[in-house]
Amino acid sequence: MTARTPFLTAAAAAVVLALTACAGSGGGTDEPSDSASASGYLTEGKLTIGTGEPAYYPWVIDDAPESGEGFESAVAYAVADELGFAADDVVWVRTTFDQAIAPGPKDFDFNLQQFSITDERKQAVDFSSPYYETTQVVITVEGSPAASASTIADLKPLLIGAQTGTTSLDAIEQVIAPDAGAQVFNTNDDAKLALQSGQVDAIVVDLPTAFYLTGVELDGGLIVGQLPGTEGADQFGLVLAKDSPLTAKVTAAVDKLREDGTLAALAEQWLGGDDTAPVLE
Repeated sequence: MTARTPFLTAAAAAVVLALTACAGSGGGTDEPSDSASASGYLTEGKLTIGTGEPAYYPWVIDDAPESGEGFESAVAYAVADELGFAADDVVWVRTTFDQAIAPGPKDFDFNLQQFSITDERKQAVDFSSPYYETTQVVITVEGSPAASASTIADLKPLLIGAQTGTTSLDAIEQVIAPDAGAQVFNTNDDAKLALQSGQVDAIVVDLPTAFYLTGVELDGGLIVGQLPGTEGADQFGLVLAKDSPLTAKVTAAVDKLREDGTLAALAEQWLGGDDTAPVLE
């Protein structure tokens, strides 16, 4: 996952985005233009891609997706190329995590910000085939009761949190089942701050985020271990509007990038490739 701007800022941005989408090229109506309808793209001759506000390392470098640097930024441009778009024809928009997977019209052709593919989300949006598979990892800081944990049983009496609406939160509830229940936070940033302040003993995030948080952002950050049963089960997909005419085309582009080794090479470059963490039993 999925760390966002404060609520009022995000809400204001959402209003601006919604107004922009309604204004569009359709003469102030909610209907797309004839050319956009014919092509399936939001804007004829352009590929509109959504990501978070802000977007974080290692998924996007320096919150600048247009640079093509960072795993998801690089994947987005690789998909654009497969779809026949030059880099100059890519337009970036920002959304919150929840906005992107909510039912209804979208102001993007596809969106990527570590969206796990789930059956529940498929009821509201379409997904491409997976562009990345990861696992769920427990992290903590030095001095925390979780620092010495080596088994799932060691974690059960502790306070463990994750971002709401994520597979990380599901993993806490289903794999660890802590005695006090999962501690829920609006964003990964909120969960990280709770860990730093001692409000929780540990948090759960995906593996690349775990390496980044423990290596860069957390003083004394430690990886406790991977949660069993989540290896490769968490698949990230590009999000599209429900029943989008582009879903098959975008999926074919992702499939091609997987088959020719591009996705693996980008993961090696930006996410560390073969880095591992111990699996908790």
